[in-house]
Amino acid sequence: MMGRLPEGNAIVYCDGAFDTTYGKTAHGLVRFTRRYRVAAVIDGAHAGRDAGEVLDGHRAGIPVVASLDGAIAEARASDRPATHLVIGIAPDGGAMSAPMRAAVRAAVERGLSVDSGLHDFLTDDESLVALAAAKGVTLRDVRKTPPRRELHPFTGKIEAVTSFRVAVLGSDSCVGKRTTAWLLVRALEDAGLTAEMIGTGQTAWMQGVEYGIIMDSLVNDFVAGEIEHAVFRAWSDRRPDVIVVEGQGSLMNPAYPGGFEILAAARPDAVVLQHAPARREYDGFPGFPLHPIETQIRAIELLSGRPVVAVTVNHENLAPAEVAASCAELAAKTGLPVCDPLIDGAGPVVAALRKRMGR
Repeated sequence: MMGRLPEGNAIVYCDGAFDTTYGKTAHGLVRFTRRYRVAAVIDGAHAGRDAGEVLDGHRAGIPVVASLDGAIAEARASDRPATHLVIGIAPDGGAMSAPMRAAVRAAVERGLSVDSGLHDFLTDDESLVALAAAKGVTLRDVRKTPPRRELHPFTGKIEAVTSFRVAVLGSDSCVGKRTTAWLLVRALEDAGLTAEMIGTGQTAWMQGVEYGIIMDSLVNDFVAGEIEHAVFRAWSDRRPDVIVVEGQGSLMNPAYPGGFEILAAARPDAVVLQHAPARREYDGFPGFPLHPIETQIRAIELLSGRPVVAVTVNHENLAPAEVAASCAELAAKTGLPVCDPLIDGAGPVVAALRKRMGR
């Protein structure tokens, strides 16, 4: 069970990456988090604007500022004095750049705890650890691999789970799977169903998901078992009508094919496929063309033996007037309900799932 949330007031560091695919952690925290009250986002390119307006065209009451000192001042002025700096950038390889490291040290000097989801661990820096101890603050490396004695092998207990299981997979990485999974959980609850989400990445942890793992920091032998264990625990504790599993990467992404393990271990009853229609190449890999959505759907259904019941759209690089037409084109191409959950809500997906559930 999670501890008392929210834990404090966060400044999210996303300098140079906000409103790009590398800023997905910051985006998730601006849109929704139980773990923190977000007081400000650091990004010089969008300083002076509201973070929600930058992302979605709607005010979130979270200012974007150019510096740590400016963010601390904004937080204090809004009666949300900062307690944490959270790294909101998710670069390829999870490496911490020199500017990020300097921002972390400056935050610790000013008495802020720091949470990072990168593969470069703060707690490997002895001088930073010593500084944090002297300042009485905490360094948390969200992606730090758990001890093997705490990990679970796959056992087959997933077959005991009676909740209807839905995997929100993607046609690519950084395509909006986690955001759609949260929106789907809310839409299911609005429709009178109980639902729990299984987070599978560092951003879901930072958003305060109760049941989850961080797949890409696990020893490979335990990935399937940890997915199974998280799903089983959510079912055992809550007996929800629906369990929604956040996808990772995509089946055909050359670097992040995490969807295979989710299909194998969570054994979903249905799949929702998140897709960015304007994207032509796999994110971060020029020259690697995105496989056609029809191919991706066939691959998912062949591997899982379960249907893709809906397509959800990420509207990146689409003008507002193009979104509806793009959804209609995808619906004609796939024969499935298609919607943009951030614009239209997830109602069409809920309807498709209820039909599959017989409810």
